[in-house]
Amino acid sequence: MRKHCIIPITVLIIAVFTIMPSCKSKSSQEKSSMTSEKQQVETIKKEIEKNVYPLPTSAEVIKMLTEFEVGYIIGISNPPSNAKKYVKSSAKAINIGIYGADLSYATLYNMQQYVNDYLDAVRILANSLNMSRIYDTQLYDSIKANFDYRDNLVRILTDAFNNTYEYLSDNEQQNLALLVVGGAWVEGMYLTTHVSEAANNLATVSKVLLEQKKSFELYLDITAPYMNDPIVADFVKLLEPIKKVYEGLSTSLTDKDIKDIKAAISVIRERII
Repeated sequence: MRKHCIIPITVLIIAVFTIMPSCKSKSSQEKSSMTSEKQQVETIKKEIEKNVYPLPTSAEVIKMLTEFEVGYIIGISNPPSNAKKYVKSSAKAINIGIYGADLSYATLYNMQQYVNDYLDAVRILANSLNMSRIYDTQLYDSIKANFDYRDNLVRILTDAFNNTYEYLSDNEQQNLALLVVGGAWVEGMYLTTHVSEAANNLATVSKVLLEQKKSFELYLDITAPYMNDPIVADFVKLLEPIKKVYEGLSTSLTDKDIKDIKAAISVIRERII
């Protein structure tokens, strides 16, 4: 997902180096000026990266599940009724991510009633964190108008995840933003392992789960600077079962590996929903 921030960063870098020198006369201070400009570019770059959703969104992951050619499985998503039980901001953020994955799952399988239910669940949690503008009726209208266009749906849902992450980051709630990402990752994995049970293509299942291993390692990297924050540290600690499983894997998966992944992710998911 980080590839999405390459173009805007490049544009800004070019702009900074093109515009700023034109405002200065060439002098003996030019070298120090360039150093200052580079520092400003790095600051801008870091700020942009902070506000870009750092992993493949659950919509992108769930789109891969369509390769399994398995129908929608009723009952494996987090029940929408659970939305009202989350009180702490950390639990709300985690389950915005979880319900975001469930919303993607229902949307990409064209399950319209479930789309309504999960959009309502996300909206309940988002409203309590002042993000009502993201999950509004316009989002549902966009989803409804594009039910037959899967790529458009992925883009619409990805934009919603990006906006969620950006809002929290902009409002000095990077810790909650990371929990949204983590919750979405866990639910995406949970859905993947359950859908894979009904699939007969071990190679495709293995490919998706190994791709998620890369995402998991990236998630650990981006949370590392925030481990002094107790809510981030507590959440990352909950991920220990899947970390242990992934550390023992190679470049291909056996049936036992997939079962171990499913068991680990089920333990984690049970603790956060």
